[in-house]
This record gives sequence, structure tokens and C-alpha cells, in this order.
Amino acid sequence: MKKLLPIILLLLIATSCKSKKTASSKTKQTHTVKVKTTEKATKEAESIVKYAKTFDGTRYKYGGTTKKGMDCSGLIYVSYSKHNVSLPRTTSGLKSTGDWIDVKEVNVGDLVFFATKKNSRKVNHVGIVTSVRTGNVEFIHASSSRGVMISSLAEKYWYFSFVQARRVL
Repeated sequence: MKKLLPIILLLLIATSCKSKKTASSKTKQTHTVKVKTTEKATKEAESIVKYAKTFDGTRYKYGGTTKKGMDCSGLIYVSYSKHNVSLPRTTSGLKSTGDWIDVKEVNVGDLVFFATKKNSRKVNHVGIVTSVRTGNVEFIHASSSRGVMISSLAEKYWYFSFVQARRVL
């Protein structure tokens, strides 16, 4: 028994070190998004984005439109409604609203659409562009796992899930 105790302790230490190494070695792959940053965002678009950011951290709730819980299309609906812009309530309604624009032409306040289901290009998620810089587009959205948050199109997951962008203003 006395000989087994040091061996067990060594195994526990070795396995705990290995798990820490694996967790810290993960890196976030990023991609460059080619955008032209020539146009300045309108005051209305800036105001809509500012209001949408007040929901940052709100938990996800399917069909939700309040600080108690919100889904992705609910965030868009509430943010634009606050500024007297009437939009459809659902992602499927939003995906054909406004004008299609190339991702290179996006600006603050534009909508970005994603297909997040595996092996599908059917749009099921939407966000509002919050900032555009050379090589990066950031957007606010309601993630089902983390609630309302700001993400980047340069992140691998969003880069490969991106389907289209639309201008509604």
C-alpha cells in the first residue's frame, strides 16, 4: 500500500498537468475580412448600435425581446423599433429585407446573416454591424450559448458561417 500511494500521486499530478497544457495551448484562429472603410456611419446607425449595446450580457431566450431574455432577431427588432424603423420580427423575415450588399461594403448598422447549423447554408442567425476596420467587422448578436455579445467576422466560426449582409437604413 505504501508503494502504491506515491505512484497514484504521480499519476494524478501528471494527468492534471497535461489537461492544463491542452487548455492553454488552444488559440483562436482568425481570418482577414476584406472591407472598404470609406463611408462614415450615419448618426441613426450609430444610435441604433449604441442602444443595442445596452443589451450586452442579456441572457438568451427564444422569442425574447426584453432585458430578461432576448434572441438574435429580437435584438434587431427592438433596436431598430426604438428608432422608428419597422423591421420583421424573425430572422427568416429579415433575410430578405433591405438591400443585399457585399461584405466589402458593410457599414455600422447593417445586418449580417449566418447559417450556423452543420452542413446547411440556410440562414438562421442575424447580428448588427457595430464597427468596421480594415480586415475586421464586429457585430452584436444574441448567442444561444452566451447571450447578447459582440463578435468578429474574423473569428473562424463566424467567418465560415457568414451568408450575406443587408442594408436596411
